[in-house]
Amino acid sequence: MAKDDNGAEDVTGADSPGAQLATSAASTAVVTRDALANPGFPPHRPRITDLEHKEERKAERTVYTLFYVSIVGSVFAIAAYMAFPIVAEDPGSVRLNNLFIGLGLSLALLAIGIGAVHWGKALMSDHEGVDERHPVRGTEPVRARAVEIFQQANEESGFGRRTLIRNSLIGALVVFPLPAVVLFRGLGPMDQDPVALLNETMWKKGVRLTMDPSGTPIKAADVTLGSSFHVIPEGLSEMGHGRLEEKAKAAVLLIRMDPEDLIETEDRKSWSYDGIVAYSKICTHVGCPVALYEQHTHHLLCPCHQSQFDVENHCKVIFGPAKRALPQLPIAVDAEGYLIAQSDFTEPVGPSFWERA
Repeated sequence: MAKDDNGAEDVTGADSPGAQLATSAASTAVVTRDALANPGFPPHRPRITDLEHKEERKAERTVYTLFYVSIVGSVFAIAAYMAFPIVAEDPGSVRLNNLFIGLGLSLALLAIGIGAVHWGKALMSDHEGVDERHPVRGTEPVRARAVEIFQQANEESGFGRRTLIRNSLIGALVVFPLPAVVLFRGLGPMDQDPVALLNETMWKKGVRLTMDPSGTPIKAADVTLGSSFHVIPEGLSEMGHGRLEEKAKAAVLLIRMDPEDLIETEDRKSWSYDGIVAYSKICTHVGCPVALYEQHTHHLLCPCHQSQFDVENHCKVIFGPAKRALPQLPIAVDAEGYLIAQSDFTEPVGPSFWERA
C-alpha cells in the first residue's frame, strides 16, 4: 500500500479502478457518454384518402381536373395571342396582349403545379423508407433492382393505374409549350424564311463603313494604330422600321493593328487594308455583343460569358464557351479613301446554331 506525506495509508491503491479513472480524467479531461439510440420512425398516420375510398376518388377527380384546367389555360393563351394582336400605333394593345397571354400561361402553369403537389400529398404512397447508401455499380443485380424501384414507384404513385390522372397530365404537359411556340414564331416575319434572313446582312459590295450611331463614313487615314471603332453599314442609321434587327446582324468592330502582327491565311490577305480588320461584333456563343478590346494583347472579350477571340489570328477562340471564330468582313478602300465592304460576310453571324450545314 502507498502512504501519503503524513504516513497515512492509501486505501484505494495505485492500481485500483478509482485511481485509474482519476488519472485518465486528469490527463484527457474528456467525459465519455453513450451514443443516442436511434429512435426509428414515428408511428405511421394514415391519411383520410387511405381510409376512405370516397375521399380517394374525390382527390383523384381534383387532380385530373386541375390538369384539364392547365390545358384550358394553354389554349386560352394561344387564343389571346390571336384575339388581342399588338398594333404599333396603339400602346393599349400591348397591355391587353400581355395581360391575357399572361393570365393564360399563369393558369396553365399554376394548375399543373397544384395538381402535381395534390397528387403527391393525397394519393401517392407516404410510407417512410430508408435508402441505404452503397457504391454505384452497373452489375446485373443493380440493373434488376433499378427496374424493381421503377416498378415500385409506379405502383406507389398509381401512374400506370390511374389512367385519368396520367392522361390528363400528359395532355397538360404536351399543350403547355404550345403558347411559347406560337409566340416565338410570331416574332419572325410570317411571309419570309427567318433562317434565310439571318444568313444575310446589309453588307454588300461597295457599302461604306460608318460610325455607330452617327452614320459618318470612315476614312482609312482616320483609323490610327491601336484604335477600334463600332461600325454599321451606310444607310442603317437612316432606317426606320427594322433598323434594330438589321443592326443586330450587321454590327462590326473595326480595329487597326501593325500589319506585321497579323497572322493571315493566303485566301484572306486581301480582306484587310494596311492592318485594318473588321469582324462581326456578335458573339458566336449566344449572340452577345463582343465590345471589349484589349489593345496590348489584341484580344476581344465577350463580357457575357467570357469568350475571348484573338484578333491577330482571324479572331479564333482562345477561351470560353464560343465554338467558332468571329466572322470577318472583307474590306477595301474606294477612290475617295473611305473604307468599304468587299462583300457580305461569307459565313453566318451570331450563335453557332445558325451556321449553315
